[in-house]
Amino acid sequence: MAFSTAPSLRCVFIVLWMSLTACAATRDVKCEPITIPMCRDIGYNMTYMPNQFNHDTQDEAGLEVHQFWPLVEIQCSADLKFFLCSMYTPICVTNYNKPLPACRSVCERAKAGCAPLMRQYGFAWPERMRCEDLPEFGNPDQLCMGFNTTEKPTPKPTIPTITKPRQPRPTDSGCPCSCKDPFLPVPPQHPYYNRVSTGEVASCATPCNGAFFSPDEKTFATFWIGLWSILCFVSTLTTALTFLIDMERFKYPERPIIFLSGCYLFVSLGYIIRLIAGHETVACNGEYIRYESTGPAVCTIVFLLIYFFGMASSIWWVILSLTWFLAAGMKWGSEAIASYSQYFHLAAWLVPSIKSIAVLALSSVDGDPVAGICFVGNQNVEKLRGFVLAPLFVYLILGASFLMAGFVSLFRIRHVIKAGGSKTDKLEKLMIRIGVFTVLYTVPATIVIGCYFYEQHARGMWERTKTCDCGNTEVSQPDYSVFMLKYFMCLVVGITSGVWIWSGKTLESWKRFYYRLFGKRELDRIGKPTSPKAVPLAHV
Repeated sequence: MAFSTAPSLRCVFIVLWMSLTACAATRDVKCEPITIPMCRDIGYNMTYMPNQFNHDTQDEAGLEVHQFWPLVEIQCSADLKFFLCSMYTPICVTNYNKPLPACRSVCERAKAGCAPLMRQYGFAWPERMRCEDLPEFGNPDQLCMGFNTTEKPTPKPTIPTITKPRQPRPTDSGCPCSCKDPFLPVPPQHPYYNRVSTGEVASCATPCNGAFFSPDEKTFATFWIGLWSILCFVSTLTTALTFLIDMERFKYPERPIIFLSGCYLFVSLGYIIRLIAGHETVACNGEYIRYESTGPAVCTIVFLLIYFFGMASSIWWVILSLTWFLAAGMKWGSEAIASYSQYFHLAAWLVPSIKSIAVLALSSVDGDPVAGICFVGNQNVEKLRGFVLAPLFVYLILGASFLMAGFVSLFRIRHVIKAGGSKTDKLEKLMIRIGVFTVLYTVPATIVIGCYFYEQHARGMWERTKTCDCGNTEVSQPDYSVFMLKYFMCLVVGITSGVWIWSGKTLESWKRFYYRLFGKRELDRIGKPTSPKAVPLAHV
């Protein structure tokens, strides 16, 4: 056995007459190196288990002794760390078959320095660490360990600003980390693996069905996502078909709503494909969640449908906000705005294409263990920030800016028209429709960004809580409701985009379409719809 002595920590052993060891009863004790981080380099490096508290392993002892880590950190007593370790990791001495505890004086100095601070925050000195139960220095019947503090006296305890000593967090130094259930250890050469940020863990994979939620919660998530994706598909399909049968009805500045709805049609289709193909087929590679890959064909298709068209829908909302601003604030007519439609399409389809190609080129497609889809950023926080969170935030700010400017102009126009004695009923109705649709988009978009921000901020802590042992009783666990809210808000915009066609004109459009297919006489009786001349929004 080797002894290590630090400059400020020296262990003094009182050696009695060697004949005492010959008379002592032998114990079957196996020495083992100390693995508890807090108790390394305290003057000895070998211990035995079980200890006097009946901890069978050092892992069990470490969970309990680390509860005193805050007191050690604030240095309420220079003897505390040595005293605690002598109790939880007792020294193992070759050829000496009796327990060798710390001396009573060591316990009394540790208690004198830390007990007042513990009482101040509602904690009592542990009964199992009674100083009266320990041998006194120089007792010929029982050896004990003394701690030399002559060179560095016990400092006065520093009063912390917290209300009570906190439990050590997984981010604190000295927390042993290992890849354990529910995470799976994988070899570095495995094609899909996730290096969880646990400090000492080389590679740790997320299981196919996730690491944080119960089977019942995952089953409900499948039902929840399936319900809203199907409703979104039906709503957006109706909007798209209404546009196809009566294209002249939807002109700029409201036409981007149709393209936005069409994007959500394909987003919902991506979720439906996942429902049909199954969680394991899309998001998993065997028992592991898919990580940093392009995935099989079904995974790539689901990724492109959800990511490409999801980003395109955000850009179409920015374009919608811009066209309303041009019509309301700049007094542009429908034909003038439509003349720039090719640039709108270029921006709406090119930017998501570049981002999607970049994700595929970087092999950054990964699986979502909750929704069972292929996306980007589910396993890599940096990719989530760069490819999802940052673009959505920029699009939201741009769109909201254009909408605010447009509303200011609409209120100004309404005031001028009303001051001139003209009626403003049509203009007020238009403003209400714009306001309703704005709320129906901006609120879900803001909530989605908030959910992604929560996820990228706390994911590392969730993973380290599962893999690092620090004796912490408050486990960091993701909020299930936040994930369900995110999936709902990602699809509800497609459902509410149909608000724009919920009117009597839509019924007339479908009636004419029906008569055009099955009853030409009825169509002649109803008459062909007349196309009103396009006028600037300011003259509505």
